[in-house]
Formats: sequence, C-alpha cells, structure tokens
Amino acid sequence: MPPAAGWIVPDWPLPAGVHALCTTREGGVSEGPYASLNLGDHVGDAAQAVTANRAIFAAALQARPVFMQQVHGSRVAHLSSATADGVQADVCVATDAGIACTIMVADCLPVLFATADGKAVAAAHAGWRGLAGSAGEGVLEAACRALWAASGAGAADTLAWLGPCIGPQAFEVGPEVKAAFEATDPGCAALFMPHGSGKWLADLPGLARRRLHALGVERLHGNDGRTAWCTVAGPSRFFSHRRDRGVSGRFAAAIWRR
Repeated sequence: MPPAAGWIVPDWPLPAGVHALCTTREGGVSEGPYASLNLGDHVGDAAQAVTANRAIFAAALQARPVFMQQVHGSRVAHLSSATADGVQADVCVATDAGIACTIMVADCLPVLFATADGKAVAAAHAGWRGLAGSAGEGVLEAACRALWAASGAGAADTLAWLGPCIGPQAFEVGPEVKAAFEATDPGCAALFMPHGSGKWLADLPGLARRRLHALGVERLHGNDGRTAWCTVAGPSRFFSHRRDRGVSGRFAAAIWRR
C-alpha cells in the first residue's frame, strides 16, 4: 500500500535498504478533532479508529511500527520482533529488518537516525524537556550513543532527519526553559527571542541541530525552522497539541530496515 497523498517522504541520502516516512493528518478514518489519521491511542479518539489508522500506517511501511509510551525522558528501547507496543521510552534503536522505529508527535520534534552503512536505525522524541535533559545529556545524546553502540558507527557515519514540530515563531516558553538550556550551553541564548513580558520564542529545531553538531553529527536534513515545518501553522496538515488546546491527534515519523 503506497503512502497517502500528503505524507512526507524525507529527502535525505539514506543507504540502500533503509526507509523513512512521516505521516500527516491525511489518509485515515478518525473524525472530529482527530481527523483523519490519528495514531495516538491515548488522546480520546475512538479505539477502533486508532486501530484502523495504525493498520493503514503499517501497510504503507510494509514493516511493523512499534508505538512507545513517550514520557519526555531519555530512556532507550532496543526494538526486536518481541518488543510490544507501549514500551516506555523516548528513544528506540533497531538493527533487525522489518521493525520500524516510530515516534508520535503533535508539536514535539521527531528525529530519525541511520548509520551510513544501513546496519542500524534509531528515532528520538525531542520535546524541550527531553532535549535539554540533565547536565547537558538529553534524548539526542542518548539516541546517538545507543545507535553507535548497536552499530559500531560514529558521528561521522550518522545521518539525521528532523521532522515537523512547533516552529520558532510559535513556541512561546518561560524563562525556566531558556535557563535549562543555557545552564550547560550559554551560546544557545541566540535561539531564544524575547516575546512579551518574561516570555521567549524558542527555536526547537535550532536547539536540536546545535546539540547534534556538538556530538559531531554534521549530516543533518529536514526541519530548518521555516514555517512550512511548523505544526501550529499547518492546521490542515499537522496535529498540534498547543494550537488545538490539548485536544489533538498524533502523527508519526518512522525509520526501518527492509
């Protein structure tokens, strides 16, 4: 089954045998605020609709997506055919063929990874909490280290793709968010723009790119902060938890070996 019209096929130089896909709102059966391809089973949508949507997604992948319970942390799940949906983690790594590392989002940033030799893939769920992490170690650091441990690759052999997320013109945060990043990287202050009294507009994809560059990962693709990538600014294309006041579906980005 081919991807639905409007889904995103990432444009990046993946090695042979590795595939990636990012859904949008299009191509499913859900109704109301979840219309139409909601993949989240924890947001109030009808269970039968979510099941049907996940079947549509899996058929397009021709692989089995593993849907995690994402908690804005940096725990890593190493996926295999025995891994059940609902495993609690915000990073997943796979070396087996036919298992899709899958991240569900509705404003947070999905980041997909592959090694240049195609032997391993990974995905990370990067909201601001997971991205900031603790003492400069967050979800992207955990993803890269897990990918490298599973494959023997290093930073120079790693490709990353950043998917749609809340854009820098829409992501209003308080001073505690800015402080969490500046505590270990004062230079990231340039990625926060003043916005009203005591508020800031944060560049989430820019912060992610900065963290990946610090790890030595230079082969970066996808979201560059332009409005076309912003979930809030694209109501017909993307779900957005913030725009829709917490009543929203989830779209997904996935990467797998075939």
